[in-house]
Amino acid sequence: MATPLPHAADCMPIVTANDGQPYMPCEAALVLLRAIAESCRNLADDPDCDLHTAGAAIDIEADTLETRAIAATREST
Repeated sequence: MATPLPHAADCMPIVTANDGQPYMPCEAALVLLRAIAESCRNLADDPDCDLHTAGAAIDIEADTLETRAIAATREST
């Protein structure tokens, strides 16, 4: 069985600020957006994929990032 690819959101740095809120540096947000754009371009060439597939992939990355942000918030309290 093939090893699943890591989530892009697992590589994004998250900083917990003095107010206890998690933040992601602008540079990291740019990298994430460019990765999403590249994924969409790759899916566009796949006849078995459509915008629903792209949306599902983006939701998975968002869920991964949200989970990390929640964990970062809990670590600071």
